[in-house]
Amino acid sequence: MAERLLLGVDLGGTKIEVAVLDARGAFLLRERRATPQGDYSATVEAIATLVEKADAAMGQRLPLGVAIPGSVSPVSGLIRNANSTALNGRPLQRDLEQRLNRPVRLHNDANCLAISEAVDGAGQGARMVFGVILGTGVGAGIAIHGTDWLGCNAVAGEWGHNPLPWPRLAPAWNELPGPRCWCGLHGCIETWLSGPGFTADHAMQTGQQATAPDLIAAMRSGDAAARARFIRYCDRLARALAHVINILDPDIIVLGGGMSNVPELYVEVPLRWGAWVFSDAVGTRLRAAQHGDSSGVRGAAWLWRAPTAA
Repeated sequence: MAERLLLGVDLGGTKIEVAVLDARGAFLLRERRATPQGDYSATVEAIATLVEKADAAMGQRLPLGVAIPGSVSPVSGLIRNANSTALNGRPLQRDLEQRLNRPVRLHNDANCLAISEAVDGAGQGARMVFGVILGTGVGAGIAIHGTDWLGCNAVAGEWGHNPLPWPRLAPAWNELPGPRCWCGLHGCIETWLSGPGFTADHAMQTGQQATAPDLIAAMRSGDAAARARFIRYCDRLARALAHVINILDPDIIVLGGGMSNVPELYVEVPLRWGAWVFSDAVGTRLRAAQHGDSSGVRGAAWLWRAPTAA
């Protein structure tokens, strides 16, 4: 019998990635192309073209999983909560199934991160993995025994659109009501912990514009102001993750996205989160995603993986 191959697509705001995995998780094919900006029909066609090329290369029509920066409403079947707003209100799963003439499993990209890292990444063997994306936006997903947990409203893990917990009221911190989020509310975790949130905080404090990589480089070179901004970021991330630990108590929290590539986070945040975790000790591990920015496409492919016993 031929080996079962799995096909994943990661639909991001700037790029679409397609990958074929074998049963051991090895890449047999990978390809990326730019995401059509603000054009839903062109996005559907771009995904379909990449999928058909992958089918042709493998000589078979493959099971398809798709990671997206949003979720499917269990009521309407339409995409909601996507920061790639051209997707919102669209029947993406149905349109892909019709265009490609096959069933499609379509889940949130943070859920796919959690699956990828739970199956064969930093969280391999853990009962519960909380996977976080700290990038242009902030999202999270939950994997239990390698399978994502969606919840009855399909919003489990929507951590980025909760308020930053235990807000600091000192004028220097200015955490209430917090910045306005694209979702319409103020003070969402995303507004503080995304890459743009990190740089916006620096601009608010100093009046100076700087990129996140520039701020990290300045911190490492001994710049006291950049160091202060980074420690402020770690304090906020520690509070936000302590809230998760108090509710879910995951074995491991895995970070993905651009900000996850800062090694100092994995030292500074665990030093701080114990102040807010309602326990005498914190055994939860904080790790970077082992598969980096490939976790989304890997997790999408793993949506067709046979579930393991709990």
